[in-house]
Amino acid sequence: MIDGKWKTTLLWLLESGPRRPGELRRRLPGLTEKVLTQALREMESDGLVHREAHDVRPLKTEYSLTEFGRELSEALAPVSDWGHRRLERLAEAESAS
Repeated sequence: MIDGKWKTTLLWLLESGPRRPGELRRRLPGLTEKVLTQALREMESDGLVHREAHDVRPLKTEYSLTEFGRELSEALAPVSDWGHRRLERLAEAESAS
């Protein structure tokens, strides 16, 4: 469900509220439109995100976390904390040498 390079980061960005695809792309340099669309579709299929298309021109689409997506994000929080502590240790070791 969260394989690949971008899905955990997309979960993190969507924690703070609904986002439009263009905003997600701007916040993640290196993420192509094709890969973003594919990841969001897979996450929607897995029940992690909700896609809402507003009937206006130009078409306005927003993605938000579902309750299931929020639960996954909360479950990943300790792993994220561990990763931040690891990066801090690596930075300390780098500056000590």
